[in-house]
Amino acid sequence: MASLRDIKSRITSTKKTSQITKAMQMVSAAKLNRAENNAKAFGPYMNKIQEVVASIANGSSEISHPMLESRPVKRTGYLVITSDRGLAGAFNSSVLRAVYQTIQKKHKSNDEFAVIAIGKMGRDFFQKRGMNVISEITGIGDDTSFANIKDIASNAVNMYADGSYDELYMYYNHFVSAIQQDVTEKKLLPLTDISSNSNLTSYEFEPNQGEILEVLLPQYAESLIYGALLDSKASEHAARMTAMKNATDNAKDLINGLTLTYNRARQAAITQEITEIVGGAAALE
Repeated sequence: MASLRDIKSRITSTKKTSQITKAMQMVSAAKLNRAENNAKAFGPYMNKIQEVVASIANGSSEISHPMLESRPVKRTGYLVITSDRGLAGAFNSSVLRAVYQTIQKKHKSNDEFAVIAIGKMGRDFFQKRGMNVISEITGIGDDTSFANIKDIASNAVNMYADGSYDELYMYYNHFVSAIQQDVTEKKLLPLTDISSNSNLTSYEFEPNQGEILEVLLPQYAESLIYGALLDSKASEHAARMTAMKNATDNAKDLINGLTLTYNRARQAAITQEITEIVGGAAALE
């Protein structure tokens, strides 16, 4: 059995750990509120640009663009959004597991796929397994702007245009609530599932619909990436807040158990001392 000093030391260290996890929980809760607001604020822009793109693309059979047309798939791209840090429960592992299982199922060699990693955890995961990471970005802050990810979003779209891959899938955690984040797979390119219930036939487009689509489609694809990143940031903070709350609760349970063990050991030691004193006194009589 551990000594009283050892038990007391464990109680002290566990209390310090619980203070840290409690502080991290509160920080994540504050960050979650901002991240959720950022994701919601981006929604109206996404809806409007999708409405315009869908109306042009679906409004005329004569309008065509390489980003709207499927082609034979020789190589698949995977854009994976993770965090730069851990301590977020299953936030990173759930996304990486989904991508890894998909790659193992669909591809037989590294030549058949390419990975674009947003986040240190995803980059390290694929590099350690010798997978083909063709582009990466890390160190994205909590209050990131579109300018921070503009380059990698543009590169992802341009690599599809120049034939580096023939389709691009995006994997990230979709924020549902503070206690639920769902792993989401979205086909980013080609843009074959653009739909809108709105009718913009009353609008006049200048110079013409084709030229407008040429500019809007890359922006739309880049906006999908940015929107997914904002969604993932909210999910990350929610997952970390939940993980730190669970860690704090577990620390409290451990402290209660150690305190009970400490009291029992202390009581046994006192009883032993009394017994020894009484035995010694009896031996002197």
